[in-house]
Amino acid sequence: MSQDKHEPALKEVASLREAAAKAQVKLQQTFTNLQFEDFGPSPVQGPIYQASAGGRIIYYAPQSEHLLFATVYDRNGVNLTALAQEQGAARRLKAIDPAKALAIGPAGAPTVIEFTDPDCPYCQALDRFWAAKAAEGKPVRRLIFFVSGIHPTAAAKAEHILCSPDHEAAFKAAYSGQSPAALAQCAQGHAKVADDAELVARIGISGTPTLIADGKLISGFQQGELEAFLDSHAKPAAAKAANDASR
Repeated sequence: MSQDKHEPALKEVASLREAAAKAQVKLQQTFTNLQFEDFGPSPVQGPIYQASAGGRIIYYAPQSEHLLFATVYDRNGVNLTALAQEQGAARRLKAIDPAKALAIGPAGAPTVIEFTDPDCPYCQALDRFWAAKAAEGKPVRRLIFFVSGIHPTAAAKAEHILCSPDHEAAFKAAYSGQSPAALAQCAQGHAKVADDAELVARIGISGTPTLIADGKLISGFQQGELEAFLDSHAKPAAAKAANDASR
């Protein structure tokens, strides 16, 4: 009688073990170069859905109420998460008119689209990074759109930059932490800040800095990715210079 009572539970345990064994074999057969020490059930249960939050791809399992910040690869090593982010960046690019940006940096330099906030510490660090790279001979053309809904004085400082006679000098001063006695105001600058805010809301930018470089969306100050972006543009330029010199 006691054995009959526990029989369904024992069958379920055996079934789960059999499923885990099959899954482990499948993993070994699919990703042959992957080495692992342990294998067992995950706390995630049920179907998993994909969402985009501020350009970042996240995954959600409603059955077990788990949120996953993960990178998904297929059996061929293709990063499906990166592909989804690039597709999202492409959709955003279509909504952005570069002619409406505040352009900083020399024309002809590698160009990035940058969503930024004068009061964001990481944006200020990014500005210092770009300045250091320009000093190394790696300038960029920054197409600036202001994000003014996070910090309370961001909109006023952005308007001050846009209303100052020298936009770039005012930008550098603001991002170095300088605060003028009175912030400049003008109708054109006020309208630009409002237009940027509408664009930010429409394309779902939720954090700063957010950049689009060569069609790729970069969330946050990701120095490694920016170094790679600069290097990818520096190599063709160096090769061209060497080719010209040899003629």
